[in-house]
Amino acid sequence: MVATMPRAGLGPASVTRAGAVLADETGLDHLSMGLLAERLGVRTPSLYKHVDNIADLTHRIGVLAMVELAEATGDAIQGRAGSDALVAAAQAIRRFVHEHPGRYAAGNAARCTGPGDPLVPAARRVVDSLSAALRGYGLDPAEQVHALRMLRSLVHGFASLEERLGLVLEETSTDESFHWMIALVDEGLRAGGRIDGPREQSRGTT
Repeated sequence: MVATMPRAGLGPASVTRAGAVLADETGLDHLSMGLLAERLGVRTPSLYKHVDNIADLTHRIGVLAMVELAEATGDAIQGRAGSDALVAAAQAIRRFVHEHPGRYAAGNAARCTGPGDPLVPAARRVVDSLSAALRGYGLDPAEQVHALRMLRSLVHGFASLEERLGLVLEETSTDESFHWMIALVDEGLRAGGRIDGPREQSRGTT
């Protein structure tokens, strides 16, 4: 049975936040306007005064997730640099995935709807927070792009698999595996410009 909340003070922001909490509890795939209305103690049509439909609600939750992820990452790396900042940022993302799986899924699924979409600056804040975590490595701009994509992909993949499947191997804890992975990333980033990109020949050119 879904617990209800009083209807006073409902608005787009409060409906979105309630939807995010519910998505974390039930999974994004199970989020519905009817279930959210029950949670908020209102009839389902009342929600359409504040959000257009389930797609609009999910998009708003995705924007909220990006804002919160950027804040969590930024707070984690405050006053840190180099390896310490890298570890703190990676752990912040991993923790966010575990604590907020529904809204994190909405953030990954969200796509820009056009000019003025708040998703764009929200996503940029995530990139800026990760860029700040990598600043101590002295990467040139081209390397920075690759490093950002690598870090985001590795942590996302690990944390998402851990959340869904558990990555169960009795011999080694997932914490150990995660720290090993980030330590390897740290070594690679320290190598920096010594890493060669793919050559034209590898793409079949002559």
